[in-house]
Amino acid sequence: MIQAVAELNTENQIFYSVLVFSWAVYMWEAHLAKRQRKTYRNTTLVPEELGMIMDSETFEKSRLYQLDKSTFGFWSGLYSEAEGTLILLLGGIPFLWNVSGNLTGRFGLGSEYEITQSLSFLFLATLFSAITGLPWSIYNTFIIEEKHGFNQQTLGFFFKDAVKKFAVTQCILLPVTSLLLYIIKIGGDYFFIYAWLFTLIVSLVLVTIYADYIAPLFDKFTPLPEGELKTNIEEMARSISFPLTKVYVVEGSKRSSHSNAYFYGFFKNKRIVLFDTLLEDHSPLNKAAGNENIETHTAAGDSNEIETAETKQRPKNKRQGCSNQEVLAVLGHELGHWKLGHTVKNIVISQVNSFFCFFLFAVLMDRKELFSAFGFYDTQPTLIGLMIIFQFIFSPYNEVLSFSLTVLSRRFEFQADAFAKELGKATDLYSALIKLNKDNLGFPVADWLYSMWHYSHPPLLERLRALKDKRD
Repeated sequence: MIQAVAELNTENQIFYSVLVFSWAVYMWEAHLAKRQRKTYRNTTLVPEELGMIMDSETFEKSRLYQLDKSTFGFWSGLYSEAEGTLILLLGGIPFLWNVSGNLTGRFGLGSEYEITQSLSFLFLATLFSAITGLPWSIYNTFIIEEKHGFNQQTLGFFFKDAVKKFAVTQCILLPVTSLLLYIIKIGGDYFFIYAWLFTLIVSLVLVTIYADYIAPLFDKFTPLPEGELKTNIEEMARSISFPLTKVYVVEGSKRSSHSNAYFYGFFKNKRIVLFDTLLEDHSPLNKAAGNENIETHTAAGDSNEIETAETKQRPKNKRQGCSNQEVLAVLGHELGHWKLGHTVKNIVISQVNSFFCFFLFAVLMDRKELFSAFGFYDTQPTLIGLMIIFQFIFSPYNEVLSFSLTVLSRRFEFQADAFAKELGKATDLYSALIKLNKDNLGFPVADWLYSMWHYSHPPLLERLRALKDKRD
């Protein structure tokens, strides 16, 4: 077989190497997922070590939820890999490029308008991806998430949200791509430096404006009301010199009962965002649960009542969210990432990687055989070159980088937990991690190889052990 590959011309060697590596990665991922599904199936009783952490009912719910997610991931991953393979084998990329050329040609724009044709290609490619991915997203949201009590969306809200996301993405993606292609075209021998600087500026701008101007298009952000929690958050921020300016609560409960918290902003303008589902005293889901029996009784007493998508009773988990002290502990962990320089380190790593990739792109972009391998024999469009080199040629490097960043992320998580411990939050963080794991139906038992490859956060038990060693 090796001899047969060696006898192929350079273009075919490149093409089939990309295809084989893609399937090798898929098979590796499928093997890891199979190991983890075996763990889900076989671990039906709460391990003795978890007896004081998770009750058997929650353990079983989390086991079944994760098993459903893993099975769904297998089929969606297989479809994605098969779709990508067919696109390559059937020449889908050059076909779509020609279609986009015909489309721009209808407006009197010839092949010399490469950037315009590139934007048309990008729009059609993302539209195709959105359409083919839609059934999988619907199934995940309205079958799996609904079955396990997480989905809060109606079908109308889902489609409205999907259209809005696609439109906002195009409004950002197309102008940014056109400017990037223009910079590459006019940048000369050192275009890769200018391209890198441009992407750096764009990423910093997007991070700065996302929560203020983009995220509110999809979710409602309100200032955290004055009170004990806000006062304690501000005091903790001052104690570590975190330049906090605002604290927001985002209405995540209208989509899902999953919870989260994060901070954003640069320099002296930092903001904290808390999901309403994280806050025990603010979560609408807790209020709804309190009225569940009354609502159910009313519905049962009126035989003429018609159940709609908006009013149907969905299965809910038990009262969720964290107490104020536990929320402070979670934020102590998140602020630890800032205080320990994890955010800056991640930005530096990302930008070094970006510069390296643009440099290699500059070295490889004139290699005709790279374009010929994917069906571009008479033209070498810059956008197609970016796609081929960044997505296909760099794929082995991307896999190594991804695993390295996963390992680094776990290290950062332990350090952030230790920082929260130094703030005197070990006990509250300990209980918060347990609550969040229960609320999100996280399964606390993992196959060692699967967790090593995939988990950007350490498994729950490892984090709890580290906190318990010196719990205050």
